[in-house]
Amino acid sequence: MDDQPGPLAPPPDAPVDRKPDPTAPGARPPQPAEEPPLAPARHRGLWALLALVVTAGVVALVVTHIKHQAAPQGRFTSTGPMPVGVATVTQGNMPVVLSGLGTVTPLAVVTVQTQIAGQLMSVGFQEGQIVRKGDFLAQIDPRPYQVALEVDQAQLAKDQAALKGAETDLKRYETLVKQNSIATQTRDDQIYTVHQDRAQVMLDQSQIDTQKLNLVYCHITSPVTGRVGLRQVDPGNYVTPTSLTSGIVVVTQLQPISVIFTLPEDNLPQVLQQLHAGAELQAVAYDRSGVQKIDTGELATIDNQIDTSTGTIKLRALFSNAALNLFPNQFVNIQLTVNTLKNTNIVPDAAIQRGAPGTFVYVVKPDSTVTAQTVTLGPDNGTEVAVTKGLTPGERVVVDGADRLKEGAKVTVAEPAAAAAASAKKRGGKRPGAAAPASAPAAPAS
Repeated sequence: MDDQPGPLAPPPDAPVDRKPDPTAPGARPPQPAEEPPLAPARHRGLWALLALVVTAGVVALVVTHIKHQAAPQGRFTSTGPMPVGVATVTQGNMPVVLSGLGTVTPLAVVTVQTQIAGQLMSVGFQEGQIVRKGDFLAQIDPRPYQVALEVDQAQLAKDQAALKGAETDLKRYETLVKQNSIATQTRDDQIYTVHQDRAQVMLDQSQIDTQKLNLVYCHITSPVTGRVGLRQVDPGNYVTPTSLTSGIVVVTQLQPISVIFTLPEDNLPQVLQQLHAGAELQAVAYDRSGVQKIDTGELATIDNQIDTSTGTIKLRALFSNAALNLFPNQFVNIQLTVNTLKNTNIVPDAAIQRGAPGTFVYVVKPDSTVTAQTVTLGPDNGTEVAVTKGLTPGERVVVDGADRLKEGAKVTVAEPAAAAAASAKKRGGKRPGAAAPASAPAAPAS
């Protein structure tokens, strides 16, 4: 019974798995067993951990950068009083100025034409020259007209002699009629002959006057005082009144000269009120940029109707143009002074701020804190503005450093010279209400 195989015993003919004996001669050394590959779930866990580490690093960098940017820098690194530049509210006169775009328009532009036909013999001007009224400009060949004048003069002498003979015969006929020596009809016919001869003499005289006038036309002079332009025809050409569409030369009057400009129709009542009162309104011409002053004149007249397509009205201002700085067809900006506000409050443009409260300024109180004060603005002259409501003379307003202020902020007042320089820089390079570089901090105001 003991020799019978058990239920778990291998069959007698099955091969037996025997471990090799490492000590046996010629036996191979044992090889290390290979590690089984990681499971897919383990791979996913490692990648998730790595992504979490990278995300945490990025978040840390962003937070550090934001904190660095949010840190105050420059003059506002401290939490103490902020340095500002201030100006004092003053009282003065502020002109009410209307601005308009205009074009320099000469009072006279004359195209010099020949009034007779002939050869252009010579010109008496240089291009661009200033000429006076009556100065010689050009000469047309006068010889044909001189000959025609002599012919008409000879004809006049002949007809005058015929008239004298007819008048003598008439006197004889008058005597003979009284003596009943001739028929009355003969005397009457002689009377008509005398009338015809007199008419012929008058015709001859008119022909002579025509030829004399032609000789005057041969000598062309300037009709106005002004500057001549470029010569349109050269000497030697045969010219006629209809052959020269552009004339011989153009003469443009420069002194005085006018500027025609436009204003919105809403401004018309202000202008009319002053004109009806007999006031002389000053007009100042500036260049295209509106910076360089060119000349000063006065308003001359207003057009008789409003342009309905633009809602504007044309006005003409006269300028002496003594320095000849105004040039025909030049584009200019006109500043027309229509009124002047007397004893009004005035502050620099740099003090004006605009925000949620509207138009306001920061007023420095005696305790060196600021308060936002809403104001009503009047006219502006480009550097200063009138304040019709909201301020009193003597108050101090912030003109530099207002961009970092808020209601009740503590401030220190910068030196006046530094504040003025910063305010001027702000007006020149930034729009009203924008921040300007502040001056160095000064001691707190007492």
